[in-house]
Amino acid sequence: MSGARVEVVGLSAAHGRSRVLDDVRLDVGPGGWTAVIGPNGSGKTTLLRAVLGAHPHGGQVRVDGVPTTAVPRRERARTLAYAPQRPVVPEGVSTAEYVGLGRTPHRALLAAPRPADRQVVADVMARLELTGLADRAVATLSGGEQQRAVLARALAQQPRVLLLDEPTSALDLGHAQQVLDLVDRLRRQDGLTVLSTLHDLTLAGQYADRLALLSGGRVVAEGTPAQVLTAEALAGHYGARAQVVTGPHGPAVLPLRAPGHDRG
Repeated sequence: MSGARVEVVGLSAAHGRSRVLDDVRLDVGPGGWTAVIGPNGSGKTTLLRAVLGAHPHGGQVRVDGVPTTAVPRRERARTLAYAPQRPVVPEGVSTAEYVGLGRTPHRALLAAPRPADRQVVADVMARLELTGLADRAVATLSGGEQQRAVLARALAQQPRVLLLDEPTSALDLGHAQQVLDLVDRLRRQDGLTVLSTLHDLTLAGQYADRLALLSGGRVVAEGTPAQVLTAEALAGHYGARAQVVTGPHGPAVLPLRAPGHDRG
């Protein structure tokens, strides 16, 4: 199954009376990876939830040219899969059962899992190295293991588009790299389209094809990581002092101490 094109056209959204997003426009090509970055409170999570159809919004989200509002919810869930930043992990549910919840859009309401569903779950768990944890309660897994279980549940939907909200937020650097390596490998193998939010700018610059900088509810810069991650943009929208250095796989952000605070 190949990835789908995702177009966000003039999207606006609010929390109560406060407008969070205003005229957001994005175009993520099939099999591409766009990471949405921006300071806290810029609306990154709201944007992903609006693309999913889980947050009221104006404007339009199109998948392969079809507005998502014209697609029934269950059919939409077979195309778009969402891995939240803070998933609700039910007590007592095994890893295999949790991953199996991703098959819900493919079954009739209240129907039991079919052999085909169990096979998809087994295959996904094997790819994410979760087979040995199948009978463990999800709540007892480590942070990195839980993150892989959340990703496995999303992949069990067999989506064409993967929406990832801060997939590395609770992970140390090594586990964060493992998760992003895995996402990138699955994207290349399966042709998945990935739209994510990422707090770590260096990781965003190393893994995503394109970045979209969200600030004040608008996309203020969009392009390759080298085009978006500039010292001027970081100063203007993050209020940060930083140097951007070029690495073999993309730009990295180096925070700088304030002048006059040298060691000595």
